[in-house]
Amino acid sequence: MGIKIIGSGHCVPATKLSNRHLESIVDTTDEWIFTRTGISSRYLVTTEDTNDLAYGAARCAIESAAIDPTEIGLIIVATFTPEQLTPSTACLVQARLGLNQQPVIAFDMNAACTGFVYALVTAEQFLKSSKIKKALVIGAEVLSKIMDWNDRSTCVLFGDGAGAVVIEWDEVDSPSFYLNCEGDGDVLGTSKLPVNNPLHQTGTSPISFHMNGASVFKFAVTAIKETVTTLLMENNLTLEEIDLIIPHQANKRIIDKVVKDLNASPEQFFLNVSEYGNTSAASIPIALNEAIKKQRIKAGNRVMLVGFGGGLTWGGCIVSI
Repeated sequence: MGIKIIGSGHCVPATKLSNRHLESIVDTTDEWIFTRTGISSRYLVTTEDTNDLAYGAARCAIESAAIDPTEIGLIIVATFTPEQLTPSTACLVQARLGLNQQPVIAFDMNAACTGFVYALVTAEQFLKSSKIKKALVIGAEVLSKIMDWNDRSTCVLFGDGAGAVVIEWDEVDSPSFYLNCEGDGDVLGTSKLPVNNPLHQTGTSPISFHMNGASVFKFAVTAIKETVTTLLMENNLTLEEIDLIIPHQANKRIIDKVVKDLNASPEQFFLNVSEYGNTSAASIPIALNEAIKKQRIKAGNRVMLVGFGGGLTWGGCIVSI
């Protein structure tokens, strides 16, 4: 038994920022960005924020599922760039969906770029062990507000956006999940929240993102291969029995290396990093929704989702559509 995705959707800001436009903001070029990452553009908020994007993706997923929002008993939002620390983004989405007058469990999760996979697996445990029939799982990020726009090695990589799915319990055999973590805040992370009280003050500098690109590349390749091979082995499957693999959309060169090492077909891995850049926890659900819209995924398909990111966290799951 396991979960089935019955609806999906995504939402991005209205403003699209191309590599050419970035040339006027930071010292970089379209060629430099694209050849090293496969990224051509990304979307950045102007008037929108995390709550707006999460709600927009949620509405699309609910419409896709063709259900009444009141059927939803659980809302999980994966994010590390919430609009505010509290209330959670999930609670804000619940209110905007008009679900305040019924029992709903709503909370946020932070597993960085692996967040959507962690949230999906968590939702599965709720559906398996409770009376909840349907859950709304969202990945939403506004990464542009934590970027150091003077750091050309990182700010060109990321974008803002949200993706969502509606899931229900499926009374059929379903492969398991695989999650892992290795605590390391040096390779990939943000600056610390400042301490500001009458006894101790460290200033109020903006939160900024940092990344060791070479270390992240090595980690990501290893994490994807470990996740794919573990899921296949634990469920007695071959790579050919997976209809589509949707990895976290961080860098095309990472996926190219994984494809080569696994001796896989490039067509088996879905990529849209060129259009959106790295949207962290939002990247997998955005890609999943696009793959469904482009009919790369059809009803009855077996799809593997693979995430990796800060924490360091990584993992994946296989879902039915």
